[in-house]
Amino acid sequence: MADSDIAPILTTRHEEAMGFFQRMVSKGLGWARKYSLFTYPYATACCGMEYMSVAASRHDISRFGAEFPRFSPRQADLLMVVGTINLKQAPILKRVYEQMCEPKWVVAFGVCASSGGFYDNYAVLQGIDRIIPVDVYIPGCPPRPEQVLDGLMMLQEKIGSQVHRIADRGQPNATAAHHERMLSAGK
Repeated sequence: MADSDIAPILTTRHEEAMGFFQRMVSKGLGWARKYSLFTYPYATACCGMEYMSVAASRHDISRFGAEFPRFSPRQADLLMVVGTINLKQAPILKRVYEQMCEPKWVVAFGVCASSGGFYDNYAVLQGIDRIIPVDVYIPGCPPRPEQVLDGLMMLQEKIGSQVHRIADRGQPNATAAHHERMLSAGK
């Protein structure tokens, strides 16, 4: 019989052991970050037309706080990879991701960005998650605007539920940390 079976032991996790002020700051930062996404659209193929229709007045992505596309990775925190990524474009995409400031999130827009789509050949990257971490996958060829908005809301829920700190020394994006562990393990 273990000691924990005899007497109750109080255990806490580091994330759960935050004080009241830290919890309020985390909630406030989460709310602010989830409704102020600055997107960097990396559009390469036919999914780019659907991305444009999401930004149009009928579907209006600005209702979700992601209306201002930034065409400089240093000013963006959401990378939307829209369309097919060739192997020649992979280093460029990785450089764009590395130039973005933390915290940053990535959305794979469409089946070609998610898994290579029907391009199962030597020239197409079979999913962008082989080079950069992905937070949300939006399926479809091309995905409907409603799917894109649903994926954006999923990302907002993920951002809002993360632990946010004012001065974080670690890696704030859990998906990026998991991706780094997987790459170092050789998977």
